[in-house]
Amino acid sequence: AAKLGLGYSLPELRNSVTKATTACFEPSLDYCVVKIPRWDLKKFPKVSNKIGSAMKSVGEVMAIGRRFEEALQKALRMVDGNDGFVSGIIPTNESEIQDATDQRIYSIATALAEGWTIARIHELSNIDPWFLNRLKEINDHHQVLAGYHLTNLPTPVLLRAK
Repeated sequence: AAKLGLGYSLPELRNSVTKATTACFEPSLDYCVVKIPRWDLKKFPKVSNKIGSAMKSVGEVMAIGRRFEEALQKALRMVDGNDGFVSGIIPTNESEIQDATDQRIYSIATALAEGWTIARIHELSNIDPWFLNRLKEINDHHQVLAGYHLTNLPTPVLLRAK
């Protein structure tokens, strides 16, 4: 910013992270963006909650984080006041995992908490295993956090949760 004030142009400045590109490039090396559609299906009781080619979302939320897990948790907390990727919101069964609905991600959270394998969830949902592994990491760390009281939570465990 100081060099810009001195009259340098963006093409003249080097990116301080890569040292190779100019400052004209967007700093996309250090963040991940997750967008989740907002649904308002409860206002319309006769509308199916299955997601298909017909657009039913009433908007979307967008969250930014350094890792996918962080951005996803932020986005899920912004959707209708939810607590993030937590199990127990809805019970799970194979059809809840198989059918694309507005609540499927919470069904997957419950399935992971119940010990379902990534392979089984992938087989039913066709969700890429990379994403399912990130969801499992969130679930696994949630279980680690559950073993502590807030007053004795170790700093490394808290920082990992952030």
